[in-house]
Amino acid sequence: MNVIETENLTKYYRQGDHIVHAVDGVTLAIAKGEFVSLVGRSGSGKTTLLDCVGLLMRPTSGRLVIDGEDTGPMSDGRRAIFRSRKLGFVFQDFNLLDSLNALENVLLPVRYAGLDRKAARGRAMELLEELEVADRAEHRPNQLSGGEKQRLAIARSLINQPSIVLGDEPTGNLDSGTSNRLIAVLRRFNKERGVTFLIVTHDKDLASKTDRVVDLRDGKVIADGPPASKVGLAA
Repeated sequence: MNVIETENLTKYYRQGDHIVHAVDGVTLAIAKGEFVSLVGRSGSGKTTLLDCVGLLMRPTSGRLVIDGEDTGPMSDGRRAIFRSRKLGFVFQDFNLLDSLNALENVLLPVRYAGLDRKAARGRAMELLEELEVADRAEHRPNQLSGGEKQRLAIARSLINQPSIVLGDEPTGNLDSGTSNRLIAVLRRFNKERGVTFLIVTHDKDLASKTDRVVDLRDGKVIADGPPASKVGLAA
């Protein structure tokens, strides 16, 4: 079963007198439980494609089906609810709120999704235990290391039990040792819970550990295959 399907997806926008084809006719299918990296040089359209799949922006044209639902006809309100319940996000800069402690940061998506907060609190503590940061539950982000912040971000992405987690350079601000440990964590949740991951990355080590590498250039898919093919691992 495919949980992400795009058909001739495009995203164009105007830059001065020019039309930029950020995503240019992408057709892609990602099956449930796959762990896929999205690579390419800066300006290739990786993040724009990820934002379209994550329902953070509307494509210009084409079809996008997430978890069996055509997202095209959805209202903005329906998109927001669907996004909060079906999708999790992990970003390079963590996106944690300094005014909240670690546990409160993990629980933020629950508030937006309108889910039961009491049940979610227990689930959040379980995730923090699994990610080995439960002892930091009452700490604020400025009291945590980069690796600890990213573990919180991963817990936050999983709190609503999404079917898909999208990552935008999740290891970009981490040293190689911390990065490798985080990759192992992501892979574990992928294998044990069947969560589908689509990760934008320049990290060759991360891309080499995924099931597939989708390589973009000028908004188009130029290659799609196993990491052993070394597809798109240029910086």
